[in-house]
Amino acid sequence: MIRTGEGRGGTALPSFYPLTLQKRGGFMLHRVKWKSPYWPLHLMVLPGLILVLIYSYGPMFGIVIAFQKFMPARGIFDSPWSGLDNFRYVLDMPDSMRVLRNTVIIAFLKIVAGLIVPIIVSLLLNEVRKELFKRGIQTLIYLPHFLSWIILGGILIDILSPSTGIVNQALSWAGIEPIYFLGDNGWFRPVLVISDVWKEFGFNTIVYLAALTSISPALYEAAIVDGAGRWKQTWHITLPGMMPIIVLLTTLSLGNVLNAGFDQVFNLYSPQVYESGDIIDTFVYRIGLVDAQYGVATAVGLFKSVVSFIFISVSYYLAYRLAHYRIF
Repeated sequence: MIRTGEGRGGTALPSFYPLTLQKRGGFMLHRVKWKSPYWPLHLMVLPGLILVLIYSYGPMFGIVIAFQKFMPARGIFDSPWSGLDNFRYVLDMPDSMRVLRNTVIIAFLKIVAGLIVPIIVSLLLNEVRKELFKRGIQTLIYLPHFLSWIILGGILIDILSPSTGIVNQALSWAGIEPIYFLGDNGWFRPVLVISDVWKEFGFNTIVYLAALTSISPALYEAAIVDGAGRWKQTWHITLPGMMPIIVLLTTLSLGNVLNAGFDQVFNLYSPQVYESGDIIDTFVYRIGLVDAQYGVATAVGLFKSVVSFIFISVSYYLAYRLAHYRIF
């Protein structure tokens, strides 16, 4: 007889697989009734899954617009096909290479600064011994993460205003001429990078602080016995202990090479800084929604999606090889 909790050959069955034994024709048969205790969790995931299917996978059918001379009045099914003409048109546009260059430069600067600053801040906070003060600093630097770029954009416009902004008023007190930060091509990129780091570095700092908690205190005690100071402890114990999470976040950030931040740029840029601040997302917005060139805009968006998919695939492979990261 097969006992409850065992399958054929003595294979153990989970506790939520109750067995019903029935005798038929002289043989003892067992019928497994599958009853998972996790169905409430599956129901909780269901609304999010439905939203993803509707708003993320459903619109993928619109990719065909990239290969059409799309006419809204005729719709997707009746618009004439144009093959690769939209892609050729994009490549022939004088602004296309400039937009791609701006996107890569801004995204790369954000990735580098977004990795260095949280590491430094987490190392500094790790040296703070007053727990109340440490948690207060963590809260303050984490708060901007929850604010949208619409709010932060308005704050930055007021702060950096050439006439009434507090930054230019401080510069005028020091005898320096006012700087038009959001209207000068030389200053616009630094403003984007610095403001993005200010908004997001608090979140990444918490990730690195969590990594620091996994380092054994015995290593620091042994280093103190050997006469190592705080700098040598940081260099030979703390940083190597953080290295797996640093490698992981660095490799995963490769997928954002073509994501320079539409929300931020759209709320801060103007025609004066198109030369240094116009990125792929804002370029698609102007071509598609402002100029109504839907086929061309879809072609640009499809090109970005394909390249981003390649970078994301490479980043996950590197994360698996270098940091043993798995998504399941």
